[in-house]
Amino acid sequence: MANILAVGIATIDIINRVSRYPKEDDEVRAVSQTIRRGGNATNTLVVLSQLGHQCAWSGVLIDETDAAIVKNELAEHQIDFNHCKVISQGKLPTSYINVSESTGSRTIVHYRDCPELDFAFFSQLDLNTFDWVHFEGRNVAELKQMLSWLKTHYPHLLCSLEIEKPREGIEQLFSLADVLLFSKPYAISQGFSSAQHFLQSLTKENIMTCSWGEAGAWLKANDKIIHCPAFPPPQVVDTLAAGDTFNAGIISGLAKQLSHQETLEYACRLAGHKCGQDGLTNLTIL
Repeated sequence: MANILAVGIATIDIINRVSRYPKEDDEVRAVSQTIRRGGNATNTLVVLSQLGHQCAWSGVLIDETDAAIVKNELAEHQIDFNHCKVISQGKLPTSYINVSESTGSRTIVHYRDCPELDFAFFSQLDLNTFDWVHFEGRNVAELKQMLSWLKTHYPHLLCSLEIEKPREGIEQLFSLADVLLFSKPYAISQGFSSAQHFLQSLTKENIMTCSWGEAGAWLKANDKIIHCPAFPPPQVVDTLAAGDTFNAGIISGLAKQLSHQETLEYACRLAGHKCGQDGLTNLTIL
């Protein structure tokens, strides 16, 4: 199994489960409320840890009361957070999430008073024990330095980059990662209506994936594009972090040196299984 470092954020997720998504100016009663750790990078690590990999997180951790929620859950999944930058001022990013029981969809309002991880801190980390580094596509200027530095000082390390949202200048990072993990919203923001056409438009030599919800996902490597259908659960319960779960499946499959088709199918099955349950636990049955 691989030793994997993920660079990105951890959040506090306040999840209100409602019978239906409210209309504007509506007042509805929550069926239940859960407060737990979230954030793309740490979500992906929680899944990877359950798949048998050694995992560590590098991000900004604020020394405040709510940090215990993040630390406790990461520790529960044996995820090392000693590579984090700890600061005393600010507030951990907080996501207020409504999950609709009627559709399984999630709507998120995000608040942050927390700086992004900076290159100066990242460049001081000893990465010799790692096999793979995964990055959230955030804070482009600092991330460009991190990726370039990684290629110069640790050329043997494989790295992946998640591109979830359009951010100014993020395209300049594409050539610096071995694996690019694109989301449907990003592809749509670039004017594409299908994952296949989007991947065909890219001429980079990286391995690339693009997930497309119920249509499944596509993977491009060596100018060849393959597709795998979605594996929807009997009932959609919770789509929150389905994309992070898919990304974990891709990273795990490639780290295990599965074929591209096997990797893509595994990631799709894993994401489908996640949508049929609440939260990220018990994802090792596949």
